[in-house]
Amino acid sequence: MGANLGEARQTLETAAAELAATVGVQDLTLAHFYSTAPVDSSGPDYVNTVVRFSCKLTPEALLDRLQAIEQEHGRTRLYRNAPRTLDLDLLLYGQAQIQTERLIVPHPRMHERAFVLVPLADLAPELELAQGHINALLESVRGQGIRRLD
Repeated sequence: MGANLGEARQTLETAAAELAATVGVQDLTLAHFYSTAPVDSSGPDYVNTVVRFSCKLTPEALLDRLQAIEQEHGRTRLYRNAPRTLDLDLLLYGQAQIQTERLIVPHPRMHERAFVLVPLADLAPELELAQGHINALLESVRGQGIRRLD
C-alpha cells in the first residue's frame, strides 16, 4: 500500500479498514508505516505499508476489490510511476504463482524495493521468496532511503 498525494497516511488507514470490511477478507494486520522518496518518479515522499490477511476471494476478485478501493480514493493512472492518492498492489497470494494479462503474483519487483520489503518483514520476518530469505533481500536494499513513521 502506498500514497503520496493528499493525506497519505490517513488514506492508507482508511483503505486498510475498507479492505478489512470486505466480505471474504479476515484477520487483517497492518505493518508499520514508512516514508520513502519516489522511485523512478518525482513528487512528494510516499507513505507505505503492507497488510496481511486471510482471504476467501479468488486472486482476480481480490484484485478487482483493490482497484475499486483505489478508484474510491481518486486513483488515476496518468503515466507509469505517477504520483498517486492510493496504490494497492497484490504482492503474494499464499504460495500461488500467477501470471495472467492482469496479474502477476508474486509481485515481480517486490524483492528490489525497500518500501515493500521493510514493512513486509514487520509481518513476515521468516518469509522466503524465490530470490531469497527476506533478511538477505533487506541487505540488498539497505542503501534505499526509508524512514519509519510513528
